[in-house]
Amino acid sequence: MLAIRLPESIEKRLDRLAKRTGRTKTFYAREAILAHLEDLEDLYQAERNLDRIRSGKDRPIPLDEVSERHGLED
Repeated sequence: MLAIRLPESIEKRLDRLAKRTGRTKTFYAREAILAHLEDLEDLYQAERNLDRIRSGKDRPIPLDEVSERHGLED
């Protein structure tokens, strides 16, 4: 179970959308979260990877090496 506080303007927009479409505000809140959750997870993983590269814990792999490794060369 998740309870969130939204700005009044967003709450009103959700309410209008729900009334126009016959869906619930919960439905649209869930859809919005699901649509953006993967993008947020990818962003934070990329930031962690960049931190590891900058700290010397990992090294970047050059594009030509990746291409060769996966048979993507021309």
